[in-house]
Amino acid sequence: MQVGLTHFLIVSAILFSLGLYGVITRRNAILVLMGIELILNSANINFIAFSKYGGMKLDGQAAAVFVIILAAAEAAVALAIVLNIYQRFKTVNVDEISTMKE
Repeated sequence: MQVGLTHFLIVSAILFSLGLYGVITRRNAILVLMGIELILNSANINFIAFSKYGGMKLDGQAAAVFVIILAAAEAAVALAIVLNIYQRFKTVNVDEISTMKE
């Protein structure tokens, strides 16, 4: 059995669905960030798959590298925000933090 574009798209759809489910249903800020990372990784799988099977050559790989860099920067900034929220409110539950100014 040969792995084709359909297989990559199915894996990407599953990762995207799990990430979206994590973002929508979780209250913990760390788990929400993990859901966002799953969504970004599903986009990377699509970029690489279309790069290989769609004849885009390096365009898809360059886009994937850009997404990885963007995800790393997003994680660093978001973790800093979460640490500050925890220091101030003693929780990372996004439902319990209703005000940004206390």
